[in-house]
Amino acid sequence: MIDIHLAGLAPLYVPYLDGWAHQRRIHAEVVADERPDTLLLLEHEAVYTAGKRTEEHERPDDGTPVIDVDRGGKITWHGPGQLVGYPIVRLPEPIDVVAHVRRLEALLIEALREHGVDGFRVEGRSGVWVRRPLGVDKVAAIGVRVEKGVTMHGFAVNCDNSLAGFRHIVPCGITDAGVTTVSEVIGADVSPADLVPAIERVFRAEYAAVAA
Repeated sequence: MIDIHLAGLAPLYVPYLDGWAHQRRIHAEVVADERPDTLLLLEHEAVYTAGKRTEEHERPDDGTPVIDVDRGGKITWHGPGQLVGYPIVRLPEPIDVVAHVRRLEALLIEALREHGVDGFRVEGRSGVWVRRPLGVDKVAAIGVRVEKGVTMHGFAVNCDNSLAGFRHIVPCGITDAGVTTVSEVIGADVSPADLVPAIERVFRAEYAAVAA
């Protein structure tokens, strides 16, 4: 089973450092077997976060501050209109981080399909992608960390957010593809709150099956 907690959706945006501290508290409880696997869903205040592999030229070209974090991956933007999910879950032995990322991708693809988005994987790159007139764009990013067999960080789905924040960085270190939103892809407004029920369904089904 998995406990799903709405930690803050519009207009109650969560400052990134508050969300990170909340993650760490829950992570410690899951590690100690004091609570079940947990999925936090929220929207952050606008912020750039940089994973451990971020290079200097990928950081904001306008001098905007960046929060360096302990997840994998590179730099990205979070903010209003983007649904962020932090699955804090136990991984089976032997630990396979790539398998965890692939599972998240599959769950997001399934949830987005309910909203008319035909998402897919791109070989050698994480996240969920869609075909656009000029090529392929990323609609959901993934960056994770595993400590003591339990995951942290997770995914961010662009729902109806502005893409302006991405223009000042090299998102996820990728220069030959763009970013898009669910709303842009289907031509109708889809907010993070609109996407939550589909995300909840696919995660509950997946983790019920795992428990069985």
